[in-house]
Amino acid sequence: MRRPRTPVTPAELVRAEPGPAHTIEFDGRPVPALPGQTIAAALWADGVLAWRTTRVGGKPRGAFCGIGACFDCLATVDGRPNQRTCLLPAEPGTTVTTQEGHGRADLEV
Repeated sequence: MRRPRTPVTPAELVRAEPGPAHTIEFDGRPVPALPGQTIAAALWADGVLAWRTTRVGGKPRGAFCGIGACFDCLATVDGRPNQRTCLLPAEPGTTVTTQEGHGRADLEV
């Protein structure tokens, strides 16, 4: 007698059936995203682990807490700097760019 197959993904565990994938853009390249996915989740799923650098030292950062408390996941989204990608939905056509430092090059002196 065969045992039933154990679900291996969160979507399988809850029997989720997301709609068809769409695309967001990250640093000029397409990234697939599913309906309801956050920008951070879509980037992670595509193998992108960092999309910001620190103000001092330029160290790479990406998602850390995943709930909007730590600010490590900041990126420039649709031209707006300092957006928390773990809280923003990955809507079709969203453009995300790596944020360097504080994300406000227009304020540099």
